[in-house]
Amino acid sequence: MFQENLKRLVAETEGGVAGLLMGFDGIAVEQYTAPDGGVDIQTVGMEFSFILTQVRKAAEILEVGAVQEIAIRTAALTMLIRVVSPEYFVALAIRPDGNFGKGRYLLRLVAPKLYAEIV
Repeated sequence: MFQENLKRLVAETEGGVAGLLMGFDGIAVEQYTAPDGGVDIQTVGMEFSFILTQVRKAAEILEVGAVQEIAIRTAALTMLIRVVSPEYFVALAIRPDGNFGKGRYLLRLVAPKLYAEIV
């Protein structure tokens, strides 16, 4: 079921190349890469899981509430990351010209479904 939700997330986002469900420990639960994706989403996720952990710690120290979503834009890729639970996050990789707004919207829809499968 994880695979179906990740595939839908990528397929329905214009410019979507890969989706990932990962623990904050950097261990991937499931991943999906579009046939023409050309990105190693697991490696990208492992590297960004460390950054996400640091952002969560900073938010806690600053007492601004729990982190819900992070977007990281680079020249070649935009990573949208949404926290699913205290242990897991879902990430969507899209091309720079992809539909950022639709990706965020679909992440909000998919995250509760992934959470329901985890618990």
